[in-house]
Amino acid sequence: MERSLLRYIWSHTRRQQLWILLVVAASMVPYFLAFDLPKQIVNGPIQGNGFEATDARQPFFRIAYELPLIGHVELANGIDLDRPQTLMALSTVFLVLVLINGLFKFYINTYKGRLGERMLRRIRFELVDRVLRFPPKHFKRLKSAEIATMVKDEVEPLGGFTGDAFVLPALLGGQALTTLGFIFVQNVWLGTITAGIVTIQLSIIPRMRRRVLELGRLRQLTARELSGRVSEIVDGIGAVHSNDTSNLERADIAWRLGRIFSIRYDLYQWKFLVKFINNLFSQVTPFIFYAFGGYFVLLGKLDLGQLVAVIAAYKDLPSPLKDLIDWDQARQDVQLKYGSVCDQFSVEPLIAQSVHELASGPVALLETSVVVRNLTLVDDSGARLLDDVSTEIKPDETVALVGAAGSGAEAFAEALGRLIWPESGSMMIGDRNLLEIPESITGRRISYASGEPFLLHGSLMDNLLYGLKHAPQPNVAASDENPAELQRYAAEARKAGNVVFVPSGDWVDYQSVGANGPDDLLRKILPILDAVQISDDIFGLTLRSTLDAEVYPIISERIAELRLSLRKRLVEERLEDLLVPFDFDRYNIQASIGENLLFGTRSQRIVDDKDMVAHPYFQLLLETTGLDRGLYDMGLEIAETAVELFRDLAPQHSFFRRLTFMTAEEIPVYQATLSRCRGQHFEEVSSEDRASITVLSLSYIEPSHRFGLLSEALMERLVAARKLFHTDIPDDMASLIDRHDPERFTASATLLDNVLFGRVAHQVADAAEHIRTIMKELFSALGLYENALAIGLQFDVGAGGKRLALAQRQKLNLARALLKHSDFTILNRPLSALDQRIEEEITRCIIQQRSDMKRASAVLWVISDPHIARIFDRVLLFQRGSLIGSGDYLELSQSNAAFRELMELQSRRL
Repeated sequence: MERSLLRYIWSHTRRQQLWILLVVAASMVPYFLAFDLPKQIVNGPIQGNGFEATDARQPFFRIAYELPLIGHVELANGIDLDRPQTLMALSTVFLVLVLINGLFKFYINTYKGRLGERMLRRIRFELVDRVLRFPPKHFKRLKSAEIATMVKDEVEPLGGFTGDAFVLPALLGGQALTTLGFIFVQNVWLGTITAGIVTIQLSIIPRMRRRVLELGRLRQLTARELSGRVSEIVDGIGAVHSNDTSNLERADIAWRLGRIFSIRYDLYQWKFLVKFINNLFSQVTPFIFYAFGGYFVLLGKLDLGQLVAVIAAYKDLPSPLKDLIDWDQARQDVQLKYGSVCDQFSVEPLIAQSVHELASGPVALLETSVVVRNLTLVDDSGARLLDDVSTEIKPDETVALVGAAGSGAEAFAEALGRLIWPESGSMMIGDRNLLEIPESITGRRISYASGEPFLLHGSLMDNLLYGLKHAPQPNVAASDENPAELQRYAAEARKAGNVVFVPSGDWVDYQSVGANGPDDLLRKILPILDAVQISDDIFGLTLRSTLDAEVYPIISERIAELRLSLRKRLVEERLEDLLVPFDFDRYNIQASIGENLLFGTRSQRIVDDKDMVAHPYFQLLLETTGLDRGLYDMGLEIAETAVELFRDLAPQHSFFRRLTFMTAEEIPVYQATLSRCRGQHFEEVSSEDRASITVLSLSYIEPSHRFGLLSEALMERLVAARKLFHTDIPDDMASLIDRHDPERFTASATLLDNVLFGRVAHQVADAAEHIRTIMKELFSALGLYENALAIGLQFDVGAGGKRLALAQRQKLNLARALLKHSDFTILNRPLSALDQRIEEEITRCIIQQRSDMKRASAVLWVISDPHIARIFDRVLLFQRGSLIGSGDYLELSQSNAAFRELMELQSRRL
């Protein structure tokens, strides 16, 4: 990277800098004229110089010069004006000059602002581009938070400085010299004094600010280290809690914050000391003007107009001088920042730019073997991961890589996936080195998946299709943006050295999947989802999702049919006991008291049970039916029982997951509420406490909580109250509730609840599993299964996929690799989180699918169980970084003692 920031800026913005410098030079003319006009106004029409006679007139806008060798030249005669007219004319010119100077400043500031933002965009893009080209081993030494901080925050000042790099010193220096020259023209002595003070300022202040710059750089480094340390805590929060080191981390953060505080306090002291001295010098000069300039006026050596003009001109001198000093400090500061960034991003060797070139069309197949010769791999400590390994991988075979953890099998797979660069040796495909082949080929023709999946913060479908997004598809609308906006974006991107592709366009390579387009994609994905056994997980996510009826009309419009089919299926299989359906005339024992009373669900999630209870109509209902006291007494008993049973349990205890009416954090709150309510009659309890207690009873479900509080009589009263509730319900209350309707889709309920139109009987063993199995068969029979999976694939996996279990993340990662239908598929213990039996089932299914394909791809699989190797064409056996066996399963199991030992060890584990 270019080490000098000024050279870097000049190389990329040379033409723009020259143009704006010309504009700055042109702006000095009206700037100077604006200084001279106050003198002309004061001395001329105001004091009357030239207007001694009553009818005296003076030419306005007369342009005449005395040129050497030529003599007197008059370009314009001007207009004769009297004294008032001249005053108005000169004042108007002054106003016009102010406007012109303002427009110059507006244009210059806007232009350099755009120039700076464009350069900032270029710098950030180049830094991220370099990160994408870092060698794999370098990432093991990086902290992602520090890199992100540098790209986001530390280069931010560089963009602002870009517009000022050449323009600001020219502009400020020109203004200062113009002002100083004007003062010299008025009076040499005042000009000399002013120049002397300015010289002292420019020599002392920058030296004093060097300490400020050093402290600023130290502050930047410590802040970056703090960012990296916080990132470590977030990534390792599990280890912090499991090892009781939270207080150690607090101490470490407190120490770092204390160090930053010291640096910043020292920085403030120096910063404001410099400001104090700078202001002192700025205020000394006006004293000299008033004292000595006034003295010269009294002696008659300086007229009043000149003194006023000098004072008015000097008023504008400290500002450019201060800004010029600030510019010099900013230059040194951003150079330090830029140097620091260069140090972090100057990594050698970088991946060649040609490796990342875009290929929008089809790429050639890899139809030759991968030949590995004398391959040696080492880690950062110099320890050998693989030692002098040679083998050949044919393009149509399946190979099992077998070995204990750290045997070298994993490292061999990573090397073929280009995640580790060889220390020595080679990996060749035909006559081409594997490391030199462009990613446009390897990224499409070679797939890699490990047990440590990388997932984007997006939907399941986004992550599944990530491996197919190599280039924007031609002849496809790139974005919803209008064409003019896209053209403007592309033009600006080129000026900033960015790529012009729009990420919101269609990047999916449908041809590689064998799909004809987006509508055909899901059909091609389903067999792979089934193979890795993630379809059931996705279907489960669909059932637990709430649907927008307008977005998914196919399912919402057939909800009545789904409900009826479910009822028939349960009757046919004599499983009616699995489900307690909703009935307006009957109490649903599996639903909460609140849901039974409302006979519906809250349509607005922002409204909680306390808001419902506090509603005047709901209060009137409770009072009319006499349920206010009954539900309060029930809530009181629930609160006392819950507090007694759970107050000594840790907040993370599993019992709290079964408490639908109270969280661990609410235990002490209800303790305080109970202490206020004990011994008081119902009427004496405050309305807030009554509502807080009554809410507990609304969440009560007898089969789940089993406090024995729900009697037949109370259930009958609740059903009667329900009918009264819906008889004359006001509009504002009705808008808060989605009433259960057997013919209507309930938008606020999950898809599962919509189809059930009731509640699962949890006292029946495995009721939920039975229902889920029936649901899948039901959706398949009605031709809605693919639609349901399409909904589940829109599930947001969260940051890093953390909303999914590790096993689910691994399955999704494996499906993403298989979806590419590549020539070589490298799988490095991709299902390490799964049970051995499930892992074997998935492995067999994938190998079978591969053999059924028209063009079989090569599969290299680092397997956990050596017994699974029997389904592969060939086995490579690794031990202590060496390849100690190669052959088919039967051959190795008979002739290789190390292989037999691994199988016996695995058998004992099982």
